[in-house]
Amino acid sequence: MQQRTDVRTGLAVPVLVLVSSLVAIAAAFMGSGVLIGTPIQEAAGGWLNEDSTPLAPASPAFRIWSLIYLGLLAYAVWQLLPAQRRSARHAALRRWAVASMLLNAAWIWVVQLGLLVISLAVIIVLLAVLARILVILVRTPNGGVLDALITDGTFGLYLGWVTVATVANAAAVLAASGVDGFGLPVTLLSSIVLAVAAAIGVATALYSRGRLAPALATSWGLAWIAVGRVDGGLVDHGTAIAAAICAAVVLITAVVVRVVAGTGPRD
Repeated sequence: MQQRTDVRTGLAVPVLVLVSSLVAIAAAFMGSGVLIGTPIQEAAGGWLNEDSTPLAPASPAFRIWSLIYLGLLAYAVWQLLPAQRRSARHAALRRWAVASMLLNAAWIWVVQLGLLVISLAVIIVLLAVLARILVILVRTPNGGVLDALITDGTFGLYLGWVTVATVANAAAVLAASGVDGFGLPVTLLSSIVLAVAAAIGVATALYSRGRLAPALATSWGLAWIAVGRVDGGLVDHGTAIAAAICAAVVLITAVVVRVVAGTGPRD
């Protein structure tokens, strides 16, 4: 029996997605500190700036947020269209998309309030929500190239970047709490944590059959950690090498898996 792929969706939830995207963008504007709020790098005691910990990416890495926010807005408009309102895929995705956008906004507000430990809890939940979104995207066929680009591409980048951001956030919390690295050398401990981030990126590539968007974003973040450790106020060549290797492993794995899978456009 063929599974039904069309559903009837009213306007309430699709409009909520649009509103949530605007809330996330407004929160990001506040987090930039252009007119209101404090720049994220200066908030929470400065523990999230590029030289705060060995696992903090160099500041240019955060430009990926502009692409992610643009993608979220594009998705919010896309899923409002009649074809997407009849899609079972988008019906399953919308509430998780709303959760991800509101959690993103909540993370910025929490950091603005200086609540660093709570910010880690929020971003871990956000990572879990994005992992759930990936499961939905893998299990449901996209509606064509545009849907793959707007939906899979956006949430793939979002997941990949938040994977790295969670690592950086955790390192900031530990540093701010005065944890001494459990007696391990800083470079060794950093390398272990980077390997965990890379393992998540590799697992994502394997599960998604080589989707490039998550791998690109994860590799982007890891590469900028490497740059930050050789060209910044906190130099650590060992961590830089480990981050560069991890970035390459994640990206190469995704490419190889994609080639072996031999599937069409998904992200």
